[in-house]
Amino acid sequence: MTAAKILAFAGSARKDSFNKKLVKIAAEGARAAGAEVTYLDFRNLALPLYDEDLETAEGLPENVLKLKALMKAHQGFLIACPEYNSSITPLLKNAIDWASRSEPGEPSLVCFKEKIAVLMSASPGGLGGLRGLVHVRSILGNIGVLVLPDQKAISNAHQAFDENGNLKDESQQAAILQLGHKLVTMTVKLNPFEMSWSMQS
Repeated sequence: MTAAKILAFAGSARKDSFNKKLVKIAAEGARAAGAEVTYLDFRNLALPLYDEDLETAEGLPENVLKLKALMKAHQGFLIACPEYNSSITPLLKNAIDWASRSEPGEPSLVCFKEKIAVLMSASPGGLGGLRGLVHVRSILGNIGVLVLPDQKAISNAHQAFDENGNLKDESQQAAILQLGHKLVTMTVKLNPFEMSWSMQS
């Protein structure tokens, strides 16, 4: 039986991204809690820079429609957020901006309203990307996402992971796994009817 459907992704397209590694650990925690987890790599879902003239002339690009379909099909999001100049990455902000655009006859912000998210970050810096999380939390909260207070920032990320993509520090590994578990727990609590219907279908 599926407890919840969780979409996991990082705001980075870099092949060896620390944040991709981080969100995959959180995804393990969500799966261990009984969730169905989909991992999205933006390297495989390239999006053009948001351009309203492009949208008006051609409609939403194919990959935007794929992104929106993924987001609408999941109740919760695990998001690992790299920090660029103390803020959100262009890639993540661009994805949010495209996903916020409505298709004909579609309710406003359907990809975000009543969704639940957990944030995390990893950075070579001493704060672990913590400053960027503040901005991501504000953006998502303002468009209808319930962002849980639980979060984790991993500093010195260039030394934090082992060759298998796990965190060397057992307490940090456990904390990231717990983020995935917590998202599933809260998603089930806040969507009891939907979860019950899903289990019976």
